[in-house]
Order: sequence, then structure tokens, then C-alpha cells
Amino acid sequence: MIKMDITDIQYPNETFDIIICCHVFEHIIDDIKAMSELCRVLKNNGWAVLLVPIANMEKTYEDNSIITEAGRLAAFGQGDHVRQYGRDYIDRLKIAGFSVSTIGSKDIADEEDMKNMNLSVENIYYCKKGAGEKKNI
Repeated sequence: MIKMDITDIQYPNETFDIIICCHVFEHIIDDIKAMSELCRVLKNNGWAVLLVPIANMEKTYEDNSIITEAGRLAAFGQGDHVRQYGRDYIDRLKIAGFSVSTIGSKDIADEEDMKNMNLSVENIYYCKKGAGEKKNI
């Protein structure tokens, strides 16, 4: 196991075939930078599953002025979260350079398997490198 800053990954470009990142970005101040770093180290023919909790709202809510645990709990639903993602999460992944498709979790697992895997998300975000809207950040 290697501990490192996800916004400054210490591996060369195109290192990994597969990346799985579950419930991390909502803890990172610069999530687009972290997403861009994952895109950078993903091989051109690789894929990534990048999961976050998605709230039932159109646009992601973030406010960097909220810095206390109590304030973040009230604003984002958990004291160590820095944002609450909305349905625009896919747009954020595209900005980082990914093309994104969604797979319904019920399309790949039955209720029992979902419970065993603690898979409570409705959509799984399947990302490929290269066809997103990569922007310089």
C-alpha cells in the first residue's frame, strides 16, 4: 500500500490499466485536479470506476468557506466532506478528460450481491481516457 496525495500522483503518465476510486473526491478540495491526475496515470486503453455519493440535485454544491466539521456536516451531510455532488458529476469527470458512461448497478448484480458488496449506488460511473473535454486547470 502506498500513501500519496491524489492531486499529485507520483507515477508516470499512462501507468495503470484499471483505477477504482470509491468515495474519495467528496473529501478533496480540488477534486478536478484529483480527477485529472487519475486520467493522466490511466493508460489510453484503460478504464476507471469513479464513485461518489450523488445527492438528488442538479448541480454540485460546494462552499470552500465552510471549514468546520459541524459546518460541513450541516452543509454536505458528513463532517469530512467538502462538497455534495449533484447530477453534474459526469460533467466534472469530462472536464478532467474522461469520457463517461453509466452502468446501472442493478444491471450487473442482483439484490443479494448488491447487499454483499455494499453496493448501494444507483449508477456506476465507467470512465475511459481521452474523449472528455480536458481543460487546462
